[in-house]
Amino acid sequence: MGKYVIYIVSDSIGETAEYVARATAAQFDREYEIVKFPFVREKSQIEEVVEEAEAHKSIILYTTVIDEFRELLTTRCKALDIPCIDVMSTAMHAFQSFLGLEPKHEPGIIRRLDEKYFKKVEAIEFAVKYDDGKDPRGIKKADVVLLGVSRTSKTPLSMYLANKNLKCANVPLVPEVPVPKEVYQIPKERIIGLTTNPIKLNEIRQERLKALGLSDTATYANLDRILEELDYADRIMKEIDCPIIDVATKAVEETANIIIEIMKENHSE
Repeated sequence: MGKYVIYIVSDSIGETAEYVARATAAQFDREYEIVKFPFVREKSQIEEVVEEAEAHKSIILYTTVIDEFRELLTTRCKALDIPCIDVMSTAMHAFQSFLGLEPKHEPGIIRRLDEKYFKKVEAIEFAVKYDDGKDPRGIKKADVVLLGVSRTSKTPLSMYLANKNLKCANVPLVPEVPVPKEVYQIPKERIIGLTTNPIKLNEIRQERLKALGLSDTATYANLDRILEELDYADRIMKEIDCPIIDVATKAVEETANIIIEIMKENHSE
C-alpha cells in the first residue's frame, strides 16, 4: 500500500485534529505523512487542500466551525471519493443536544483558551520567582508590585492575582533594609501598599512563631517593633503616593478584588 497522507484542515492551528490523526494512525502498521493547513479562512484554501489530496492516497481530518467551509470540503471530497472526517461534529452535536444550546461557532476558540491557560501558568511562575523581594529585577517586569511588612498577606495575594493572569512581585518593608531602587523607577500606579492593625499583626506573628517552634516573645512579635515597622512602611508608601489597603479585616480574595479594580481604573485613565 505504501505511505499515505493525512491532511489536517483547521480554522485554528490544527492541534486537535493532528492529535486525533496521530493517535488513530498509530493503531495501524502503515507509514504515513501529516500535512497541515492551519488558519483556513478562504474557500480557495479548501480547494487547494482537496486538489493536493486528490493527487495522493490520502485522508482528510478537519476542525472548522465555519459551516460553509465544512459543506464545501465534504462536498468536494465526496465527489472525488476522498475520505473526510469532521473531528468535532459528533462531540459538538452531543453537547448541543445535552445542553440545549447553540455552539458559538468561533474559529480558534480552543487556541485562545490555551493561551489564557499558559498566561496564567507564566504569572504563577513569576509570582514564585519574585516573591518576598528575592530578585528586585522582577519589580520592573511586574504588572503590580505589593509593598508591606511581614505577614500582611503579600505572598497569598501574589498567588491569587497570578491566577487572574497578573504578574505580581512583592517586596517586604523592613526599617533596616533599603527599599529596592526599582520601586522608585516604576509608575506609582503599579504599586499597592498593604497595612494592617498592629494588634492583629501581633497575634498573627505570635502564631507564626509557635508554628515554627520558636518563642512568641521574639522581637518579630514584639508590639513596639511592629509599631515601628508599620510606621516605617506607612512613610514609604506615602512617599511613593501609592494606594494603601488595610488587610486587617479582609480575606485575601477581597483584597485581591480591590487591587484588580484599582488596576482597571488606572489602566482606563
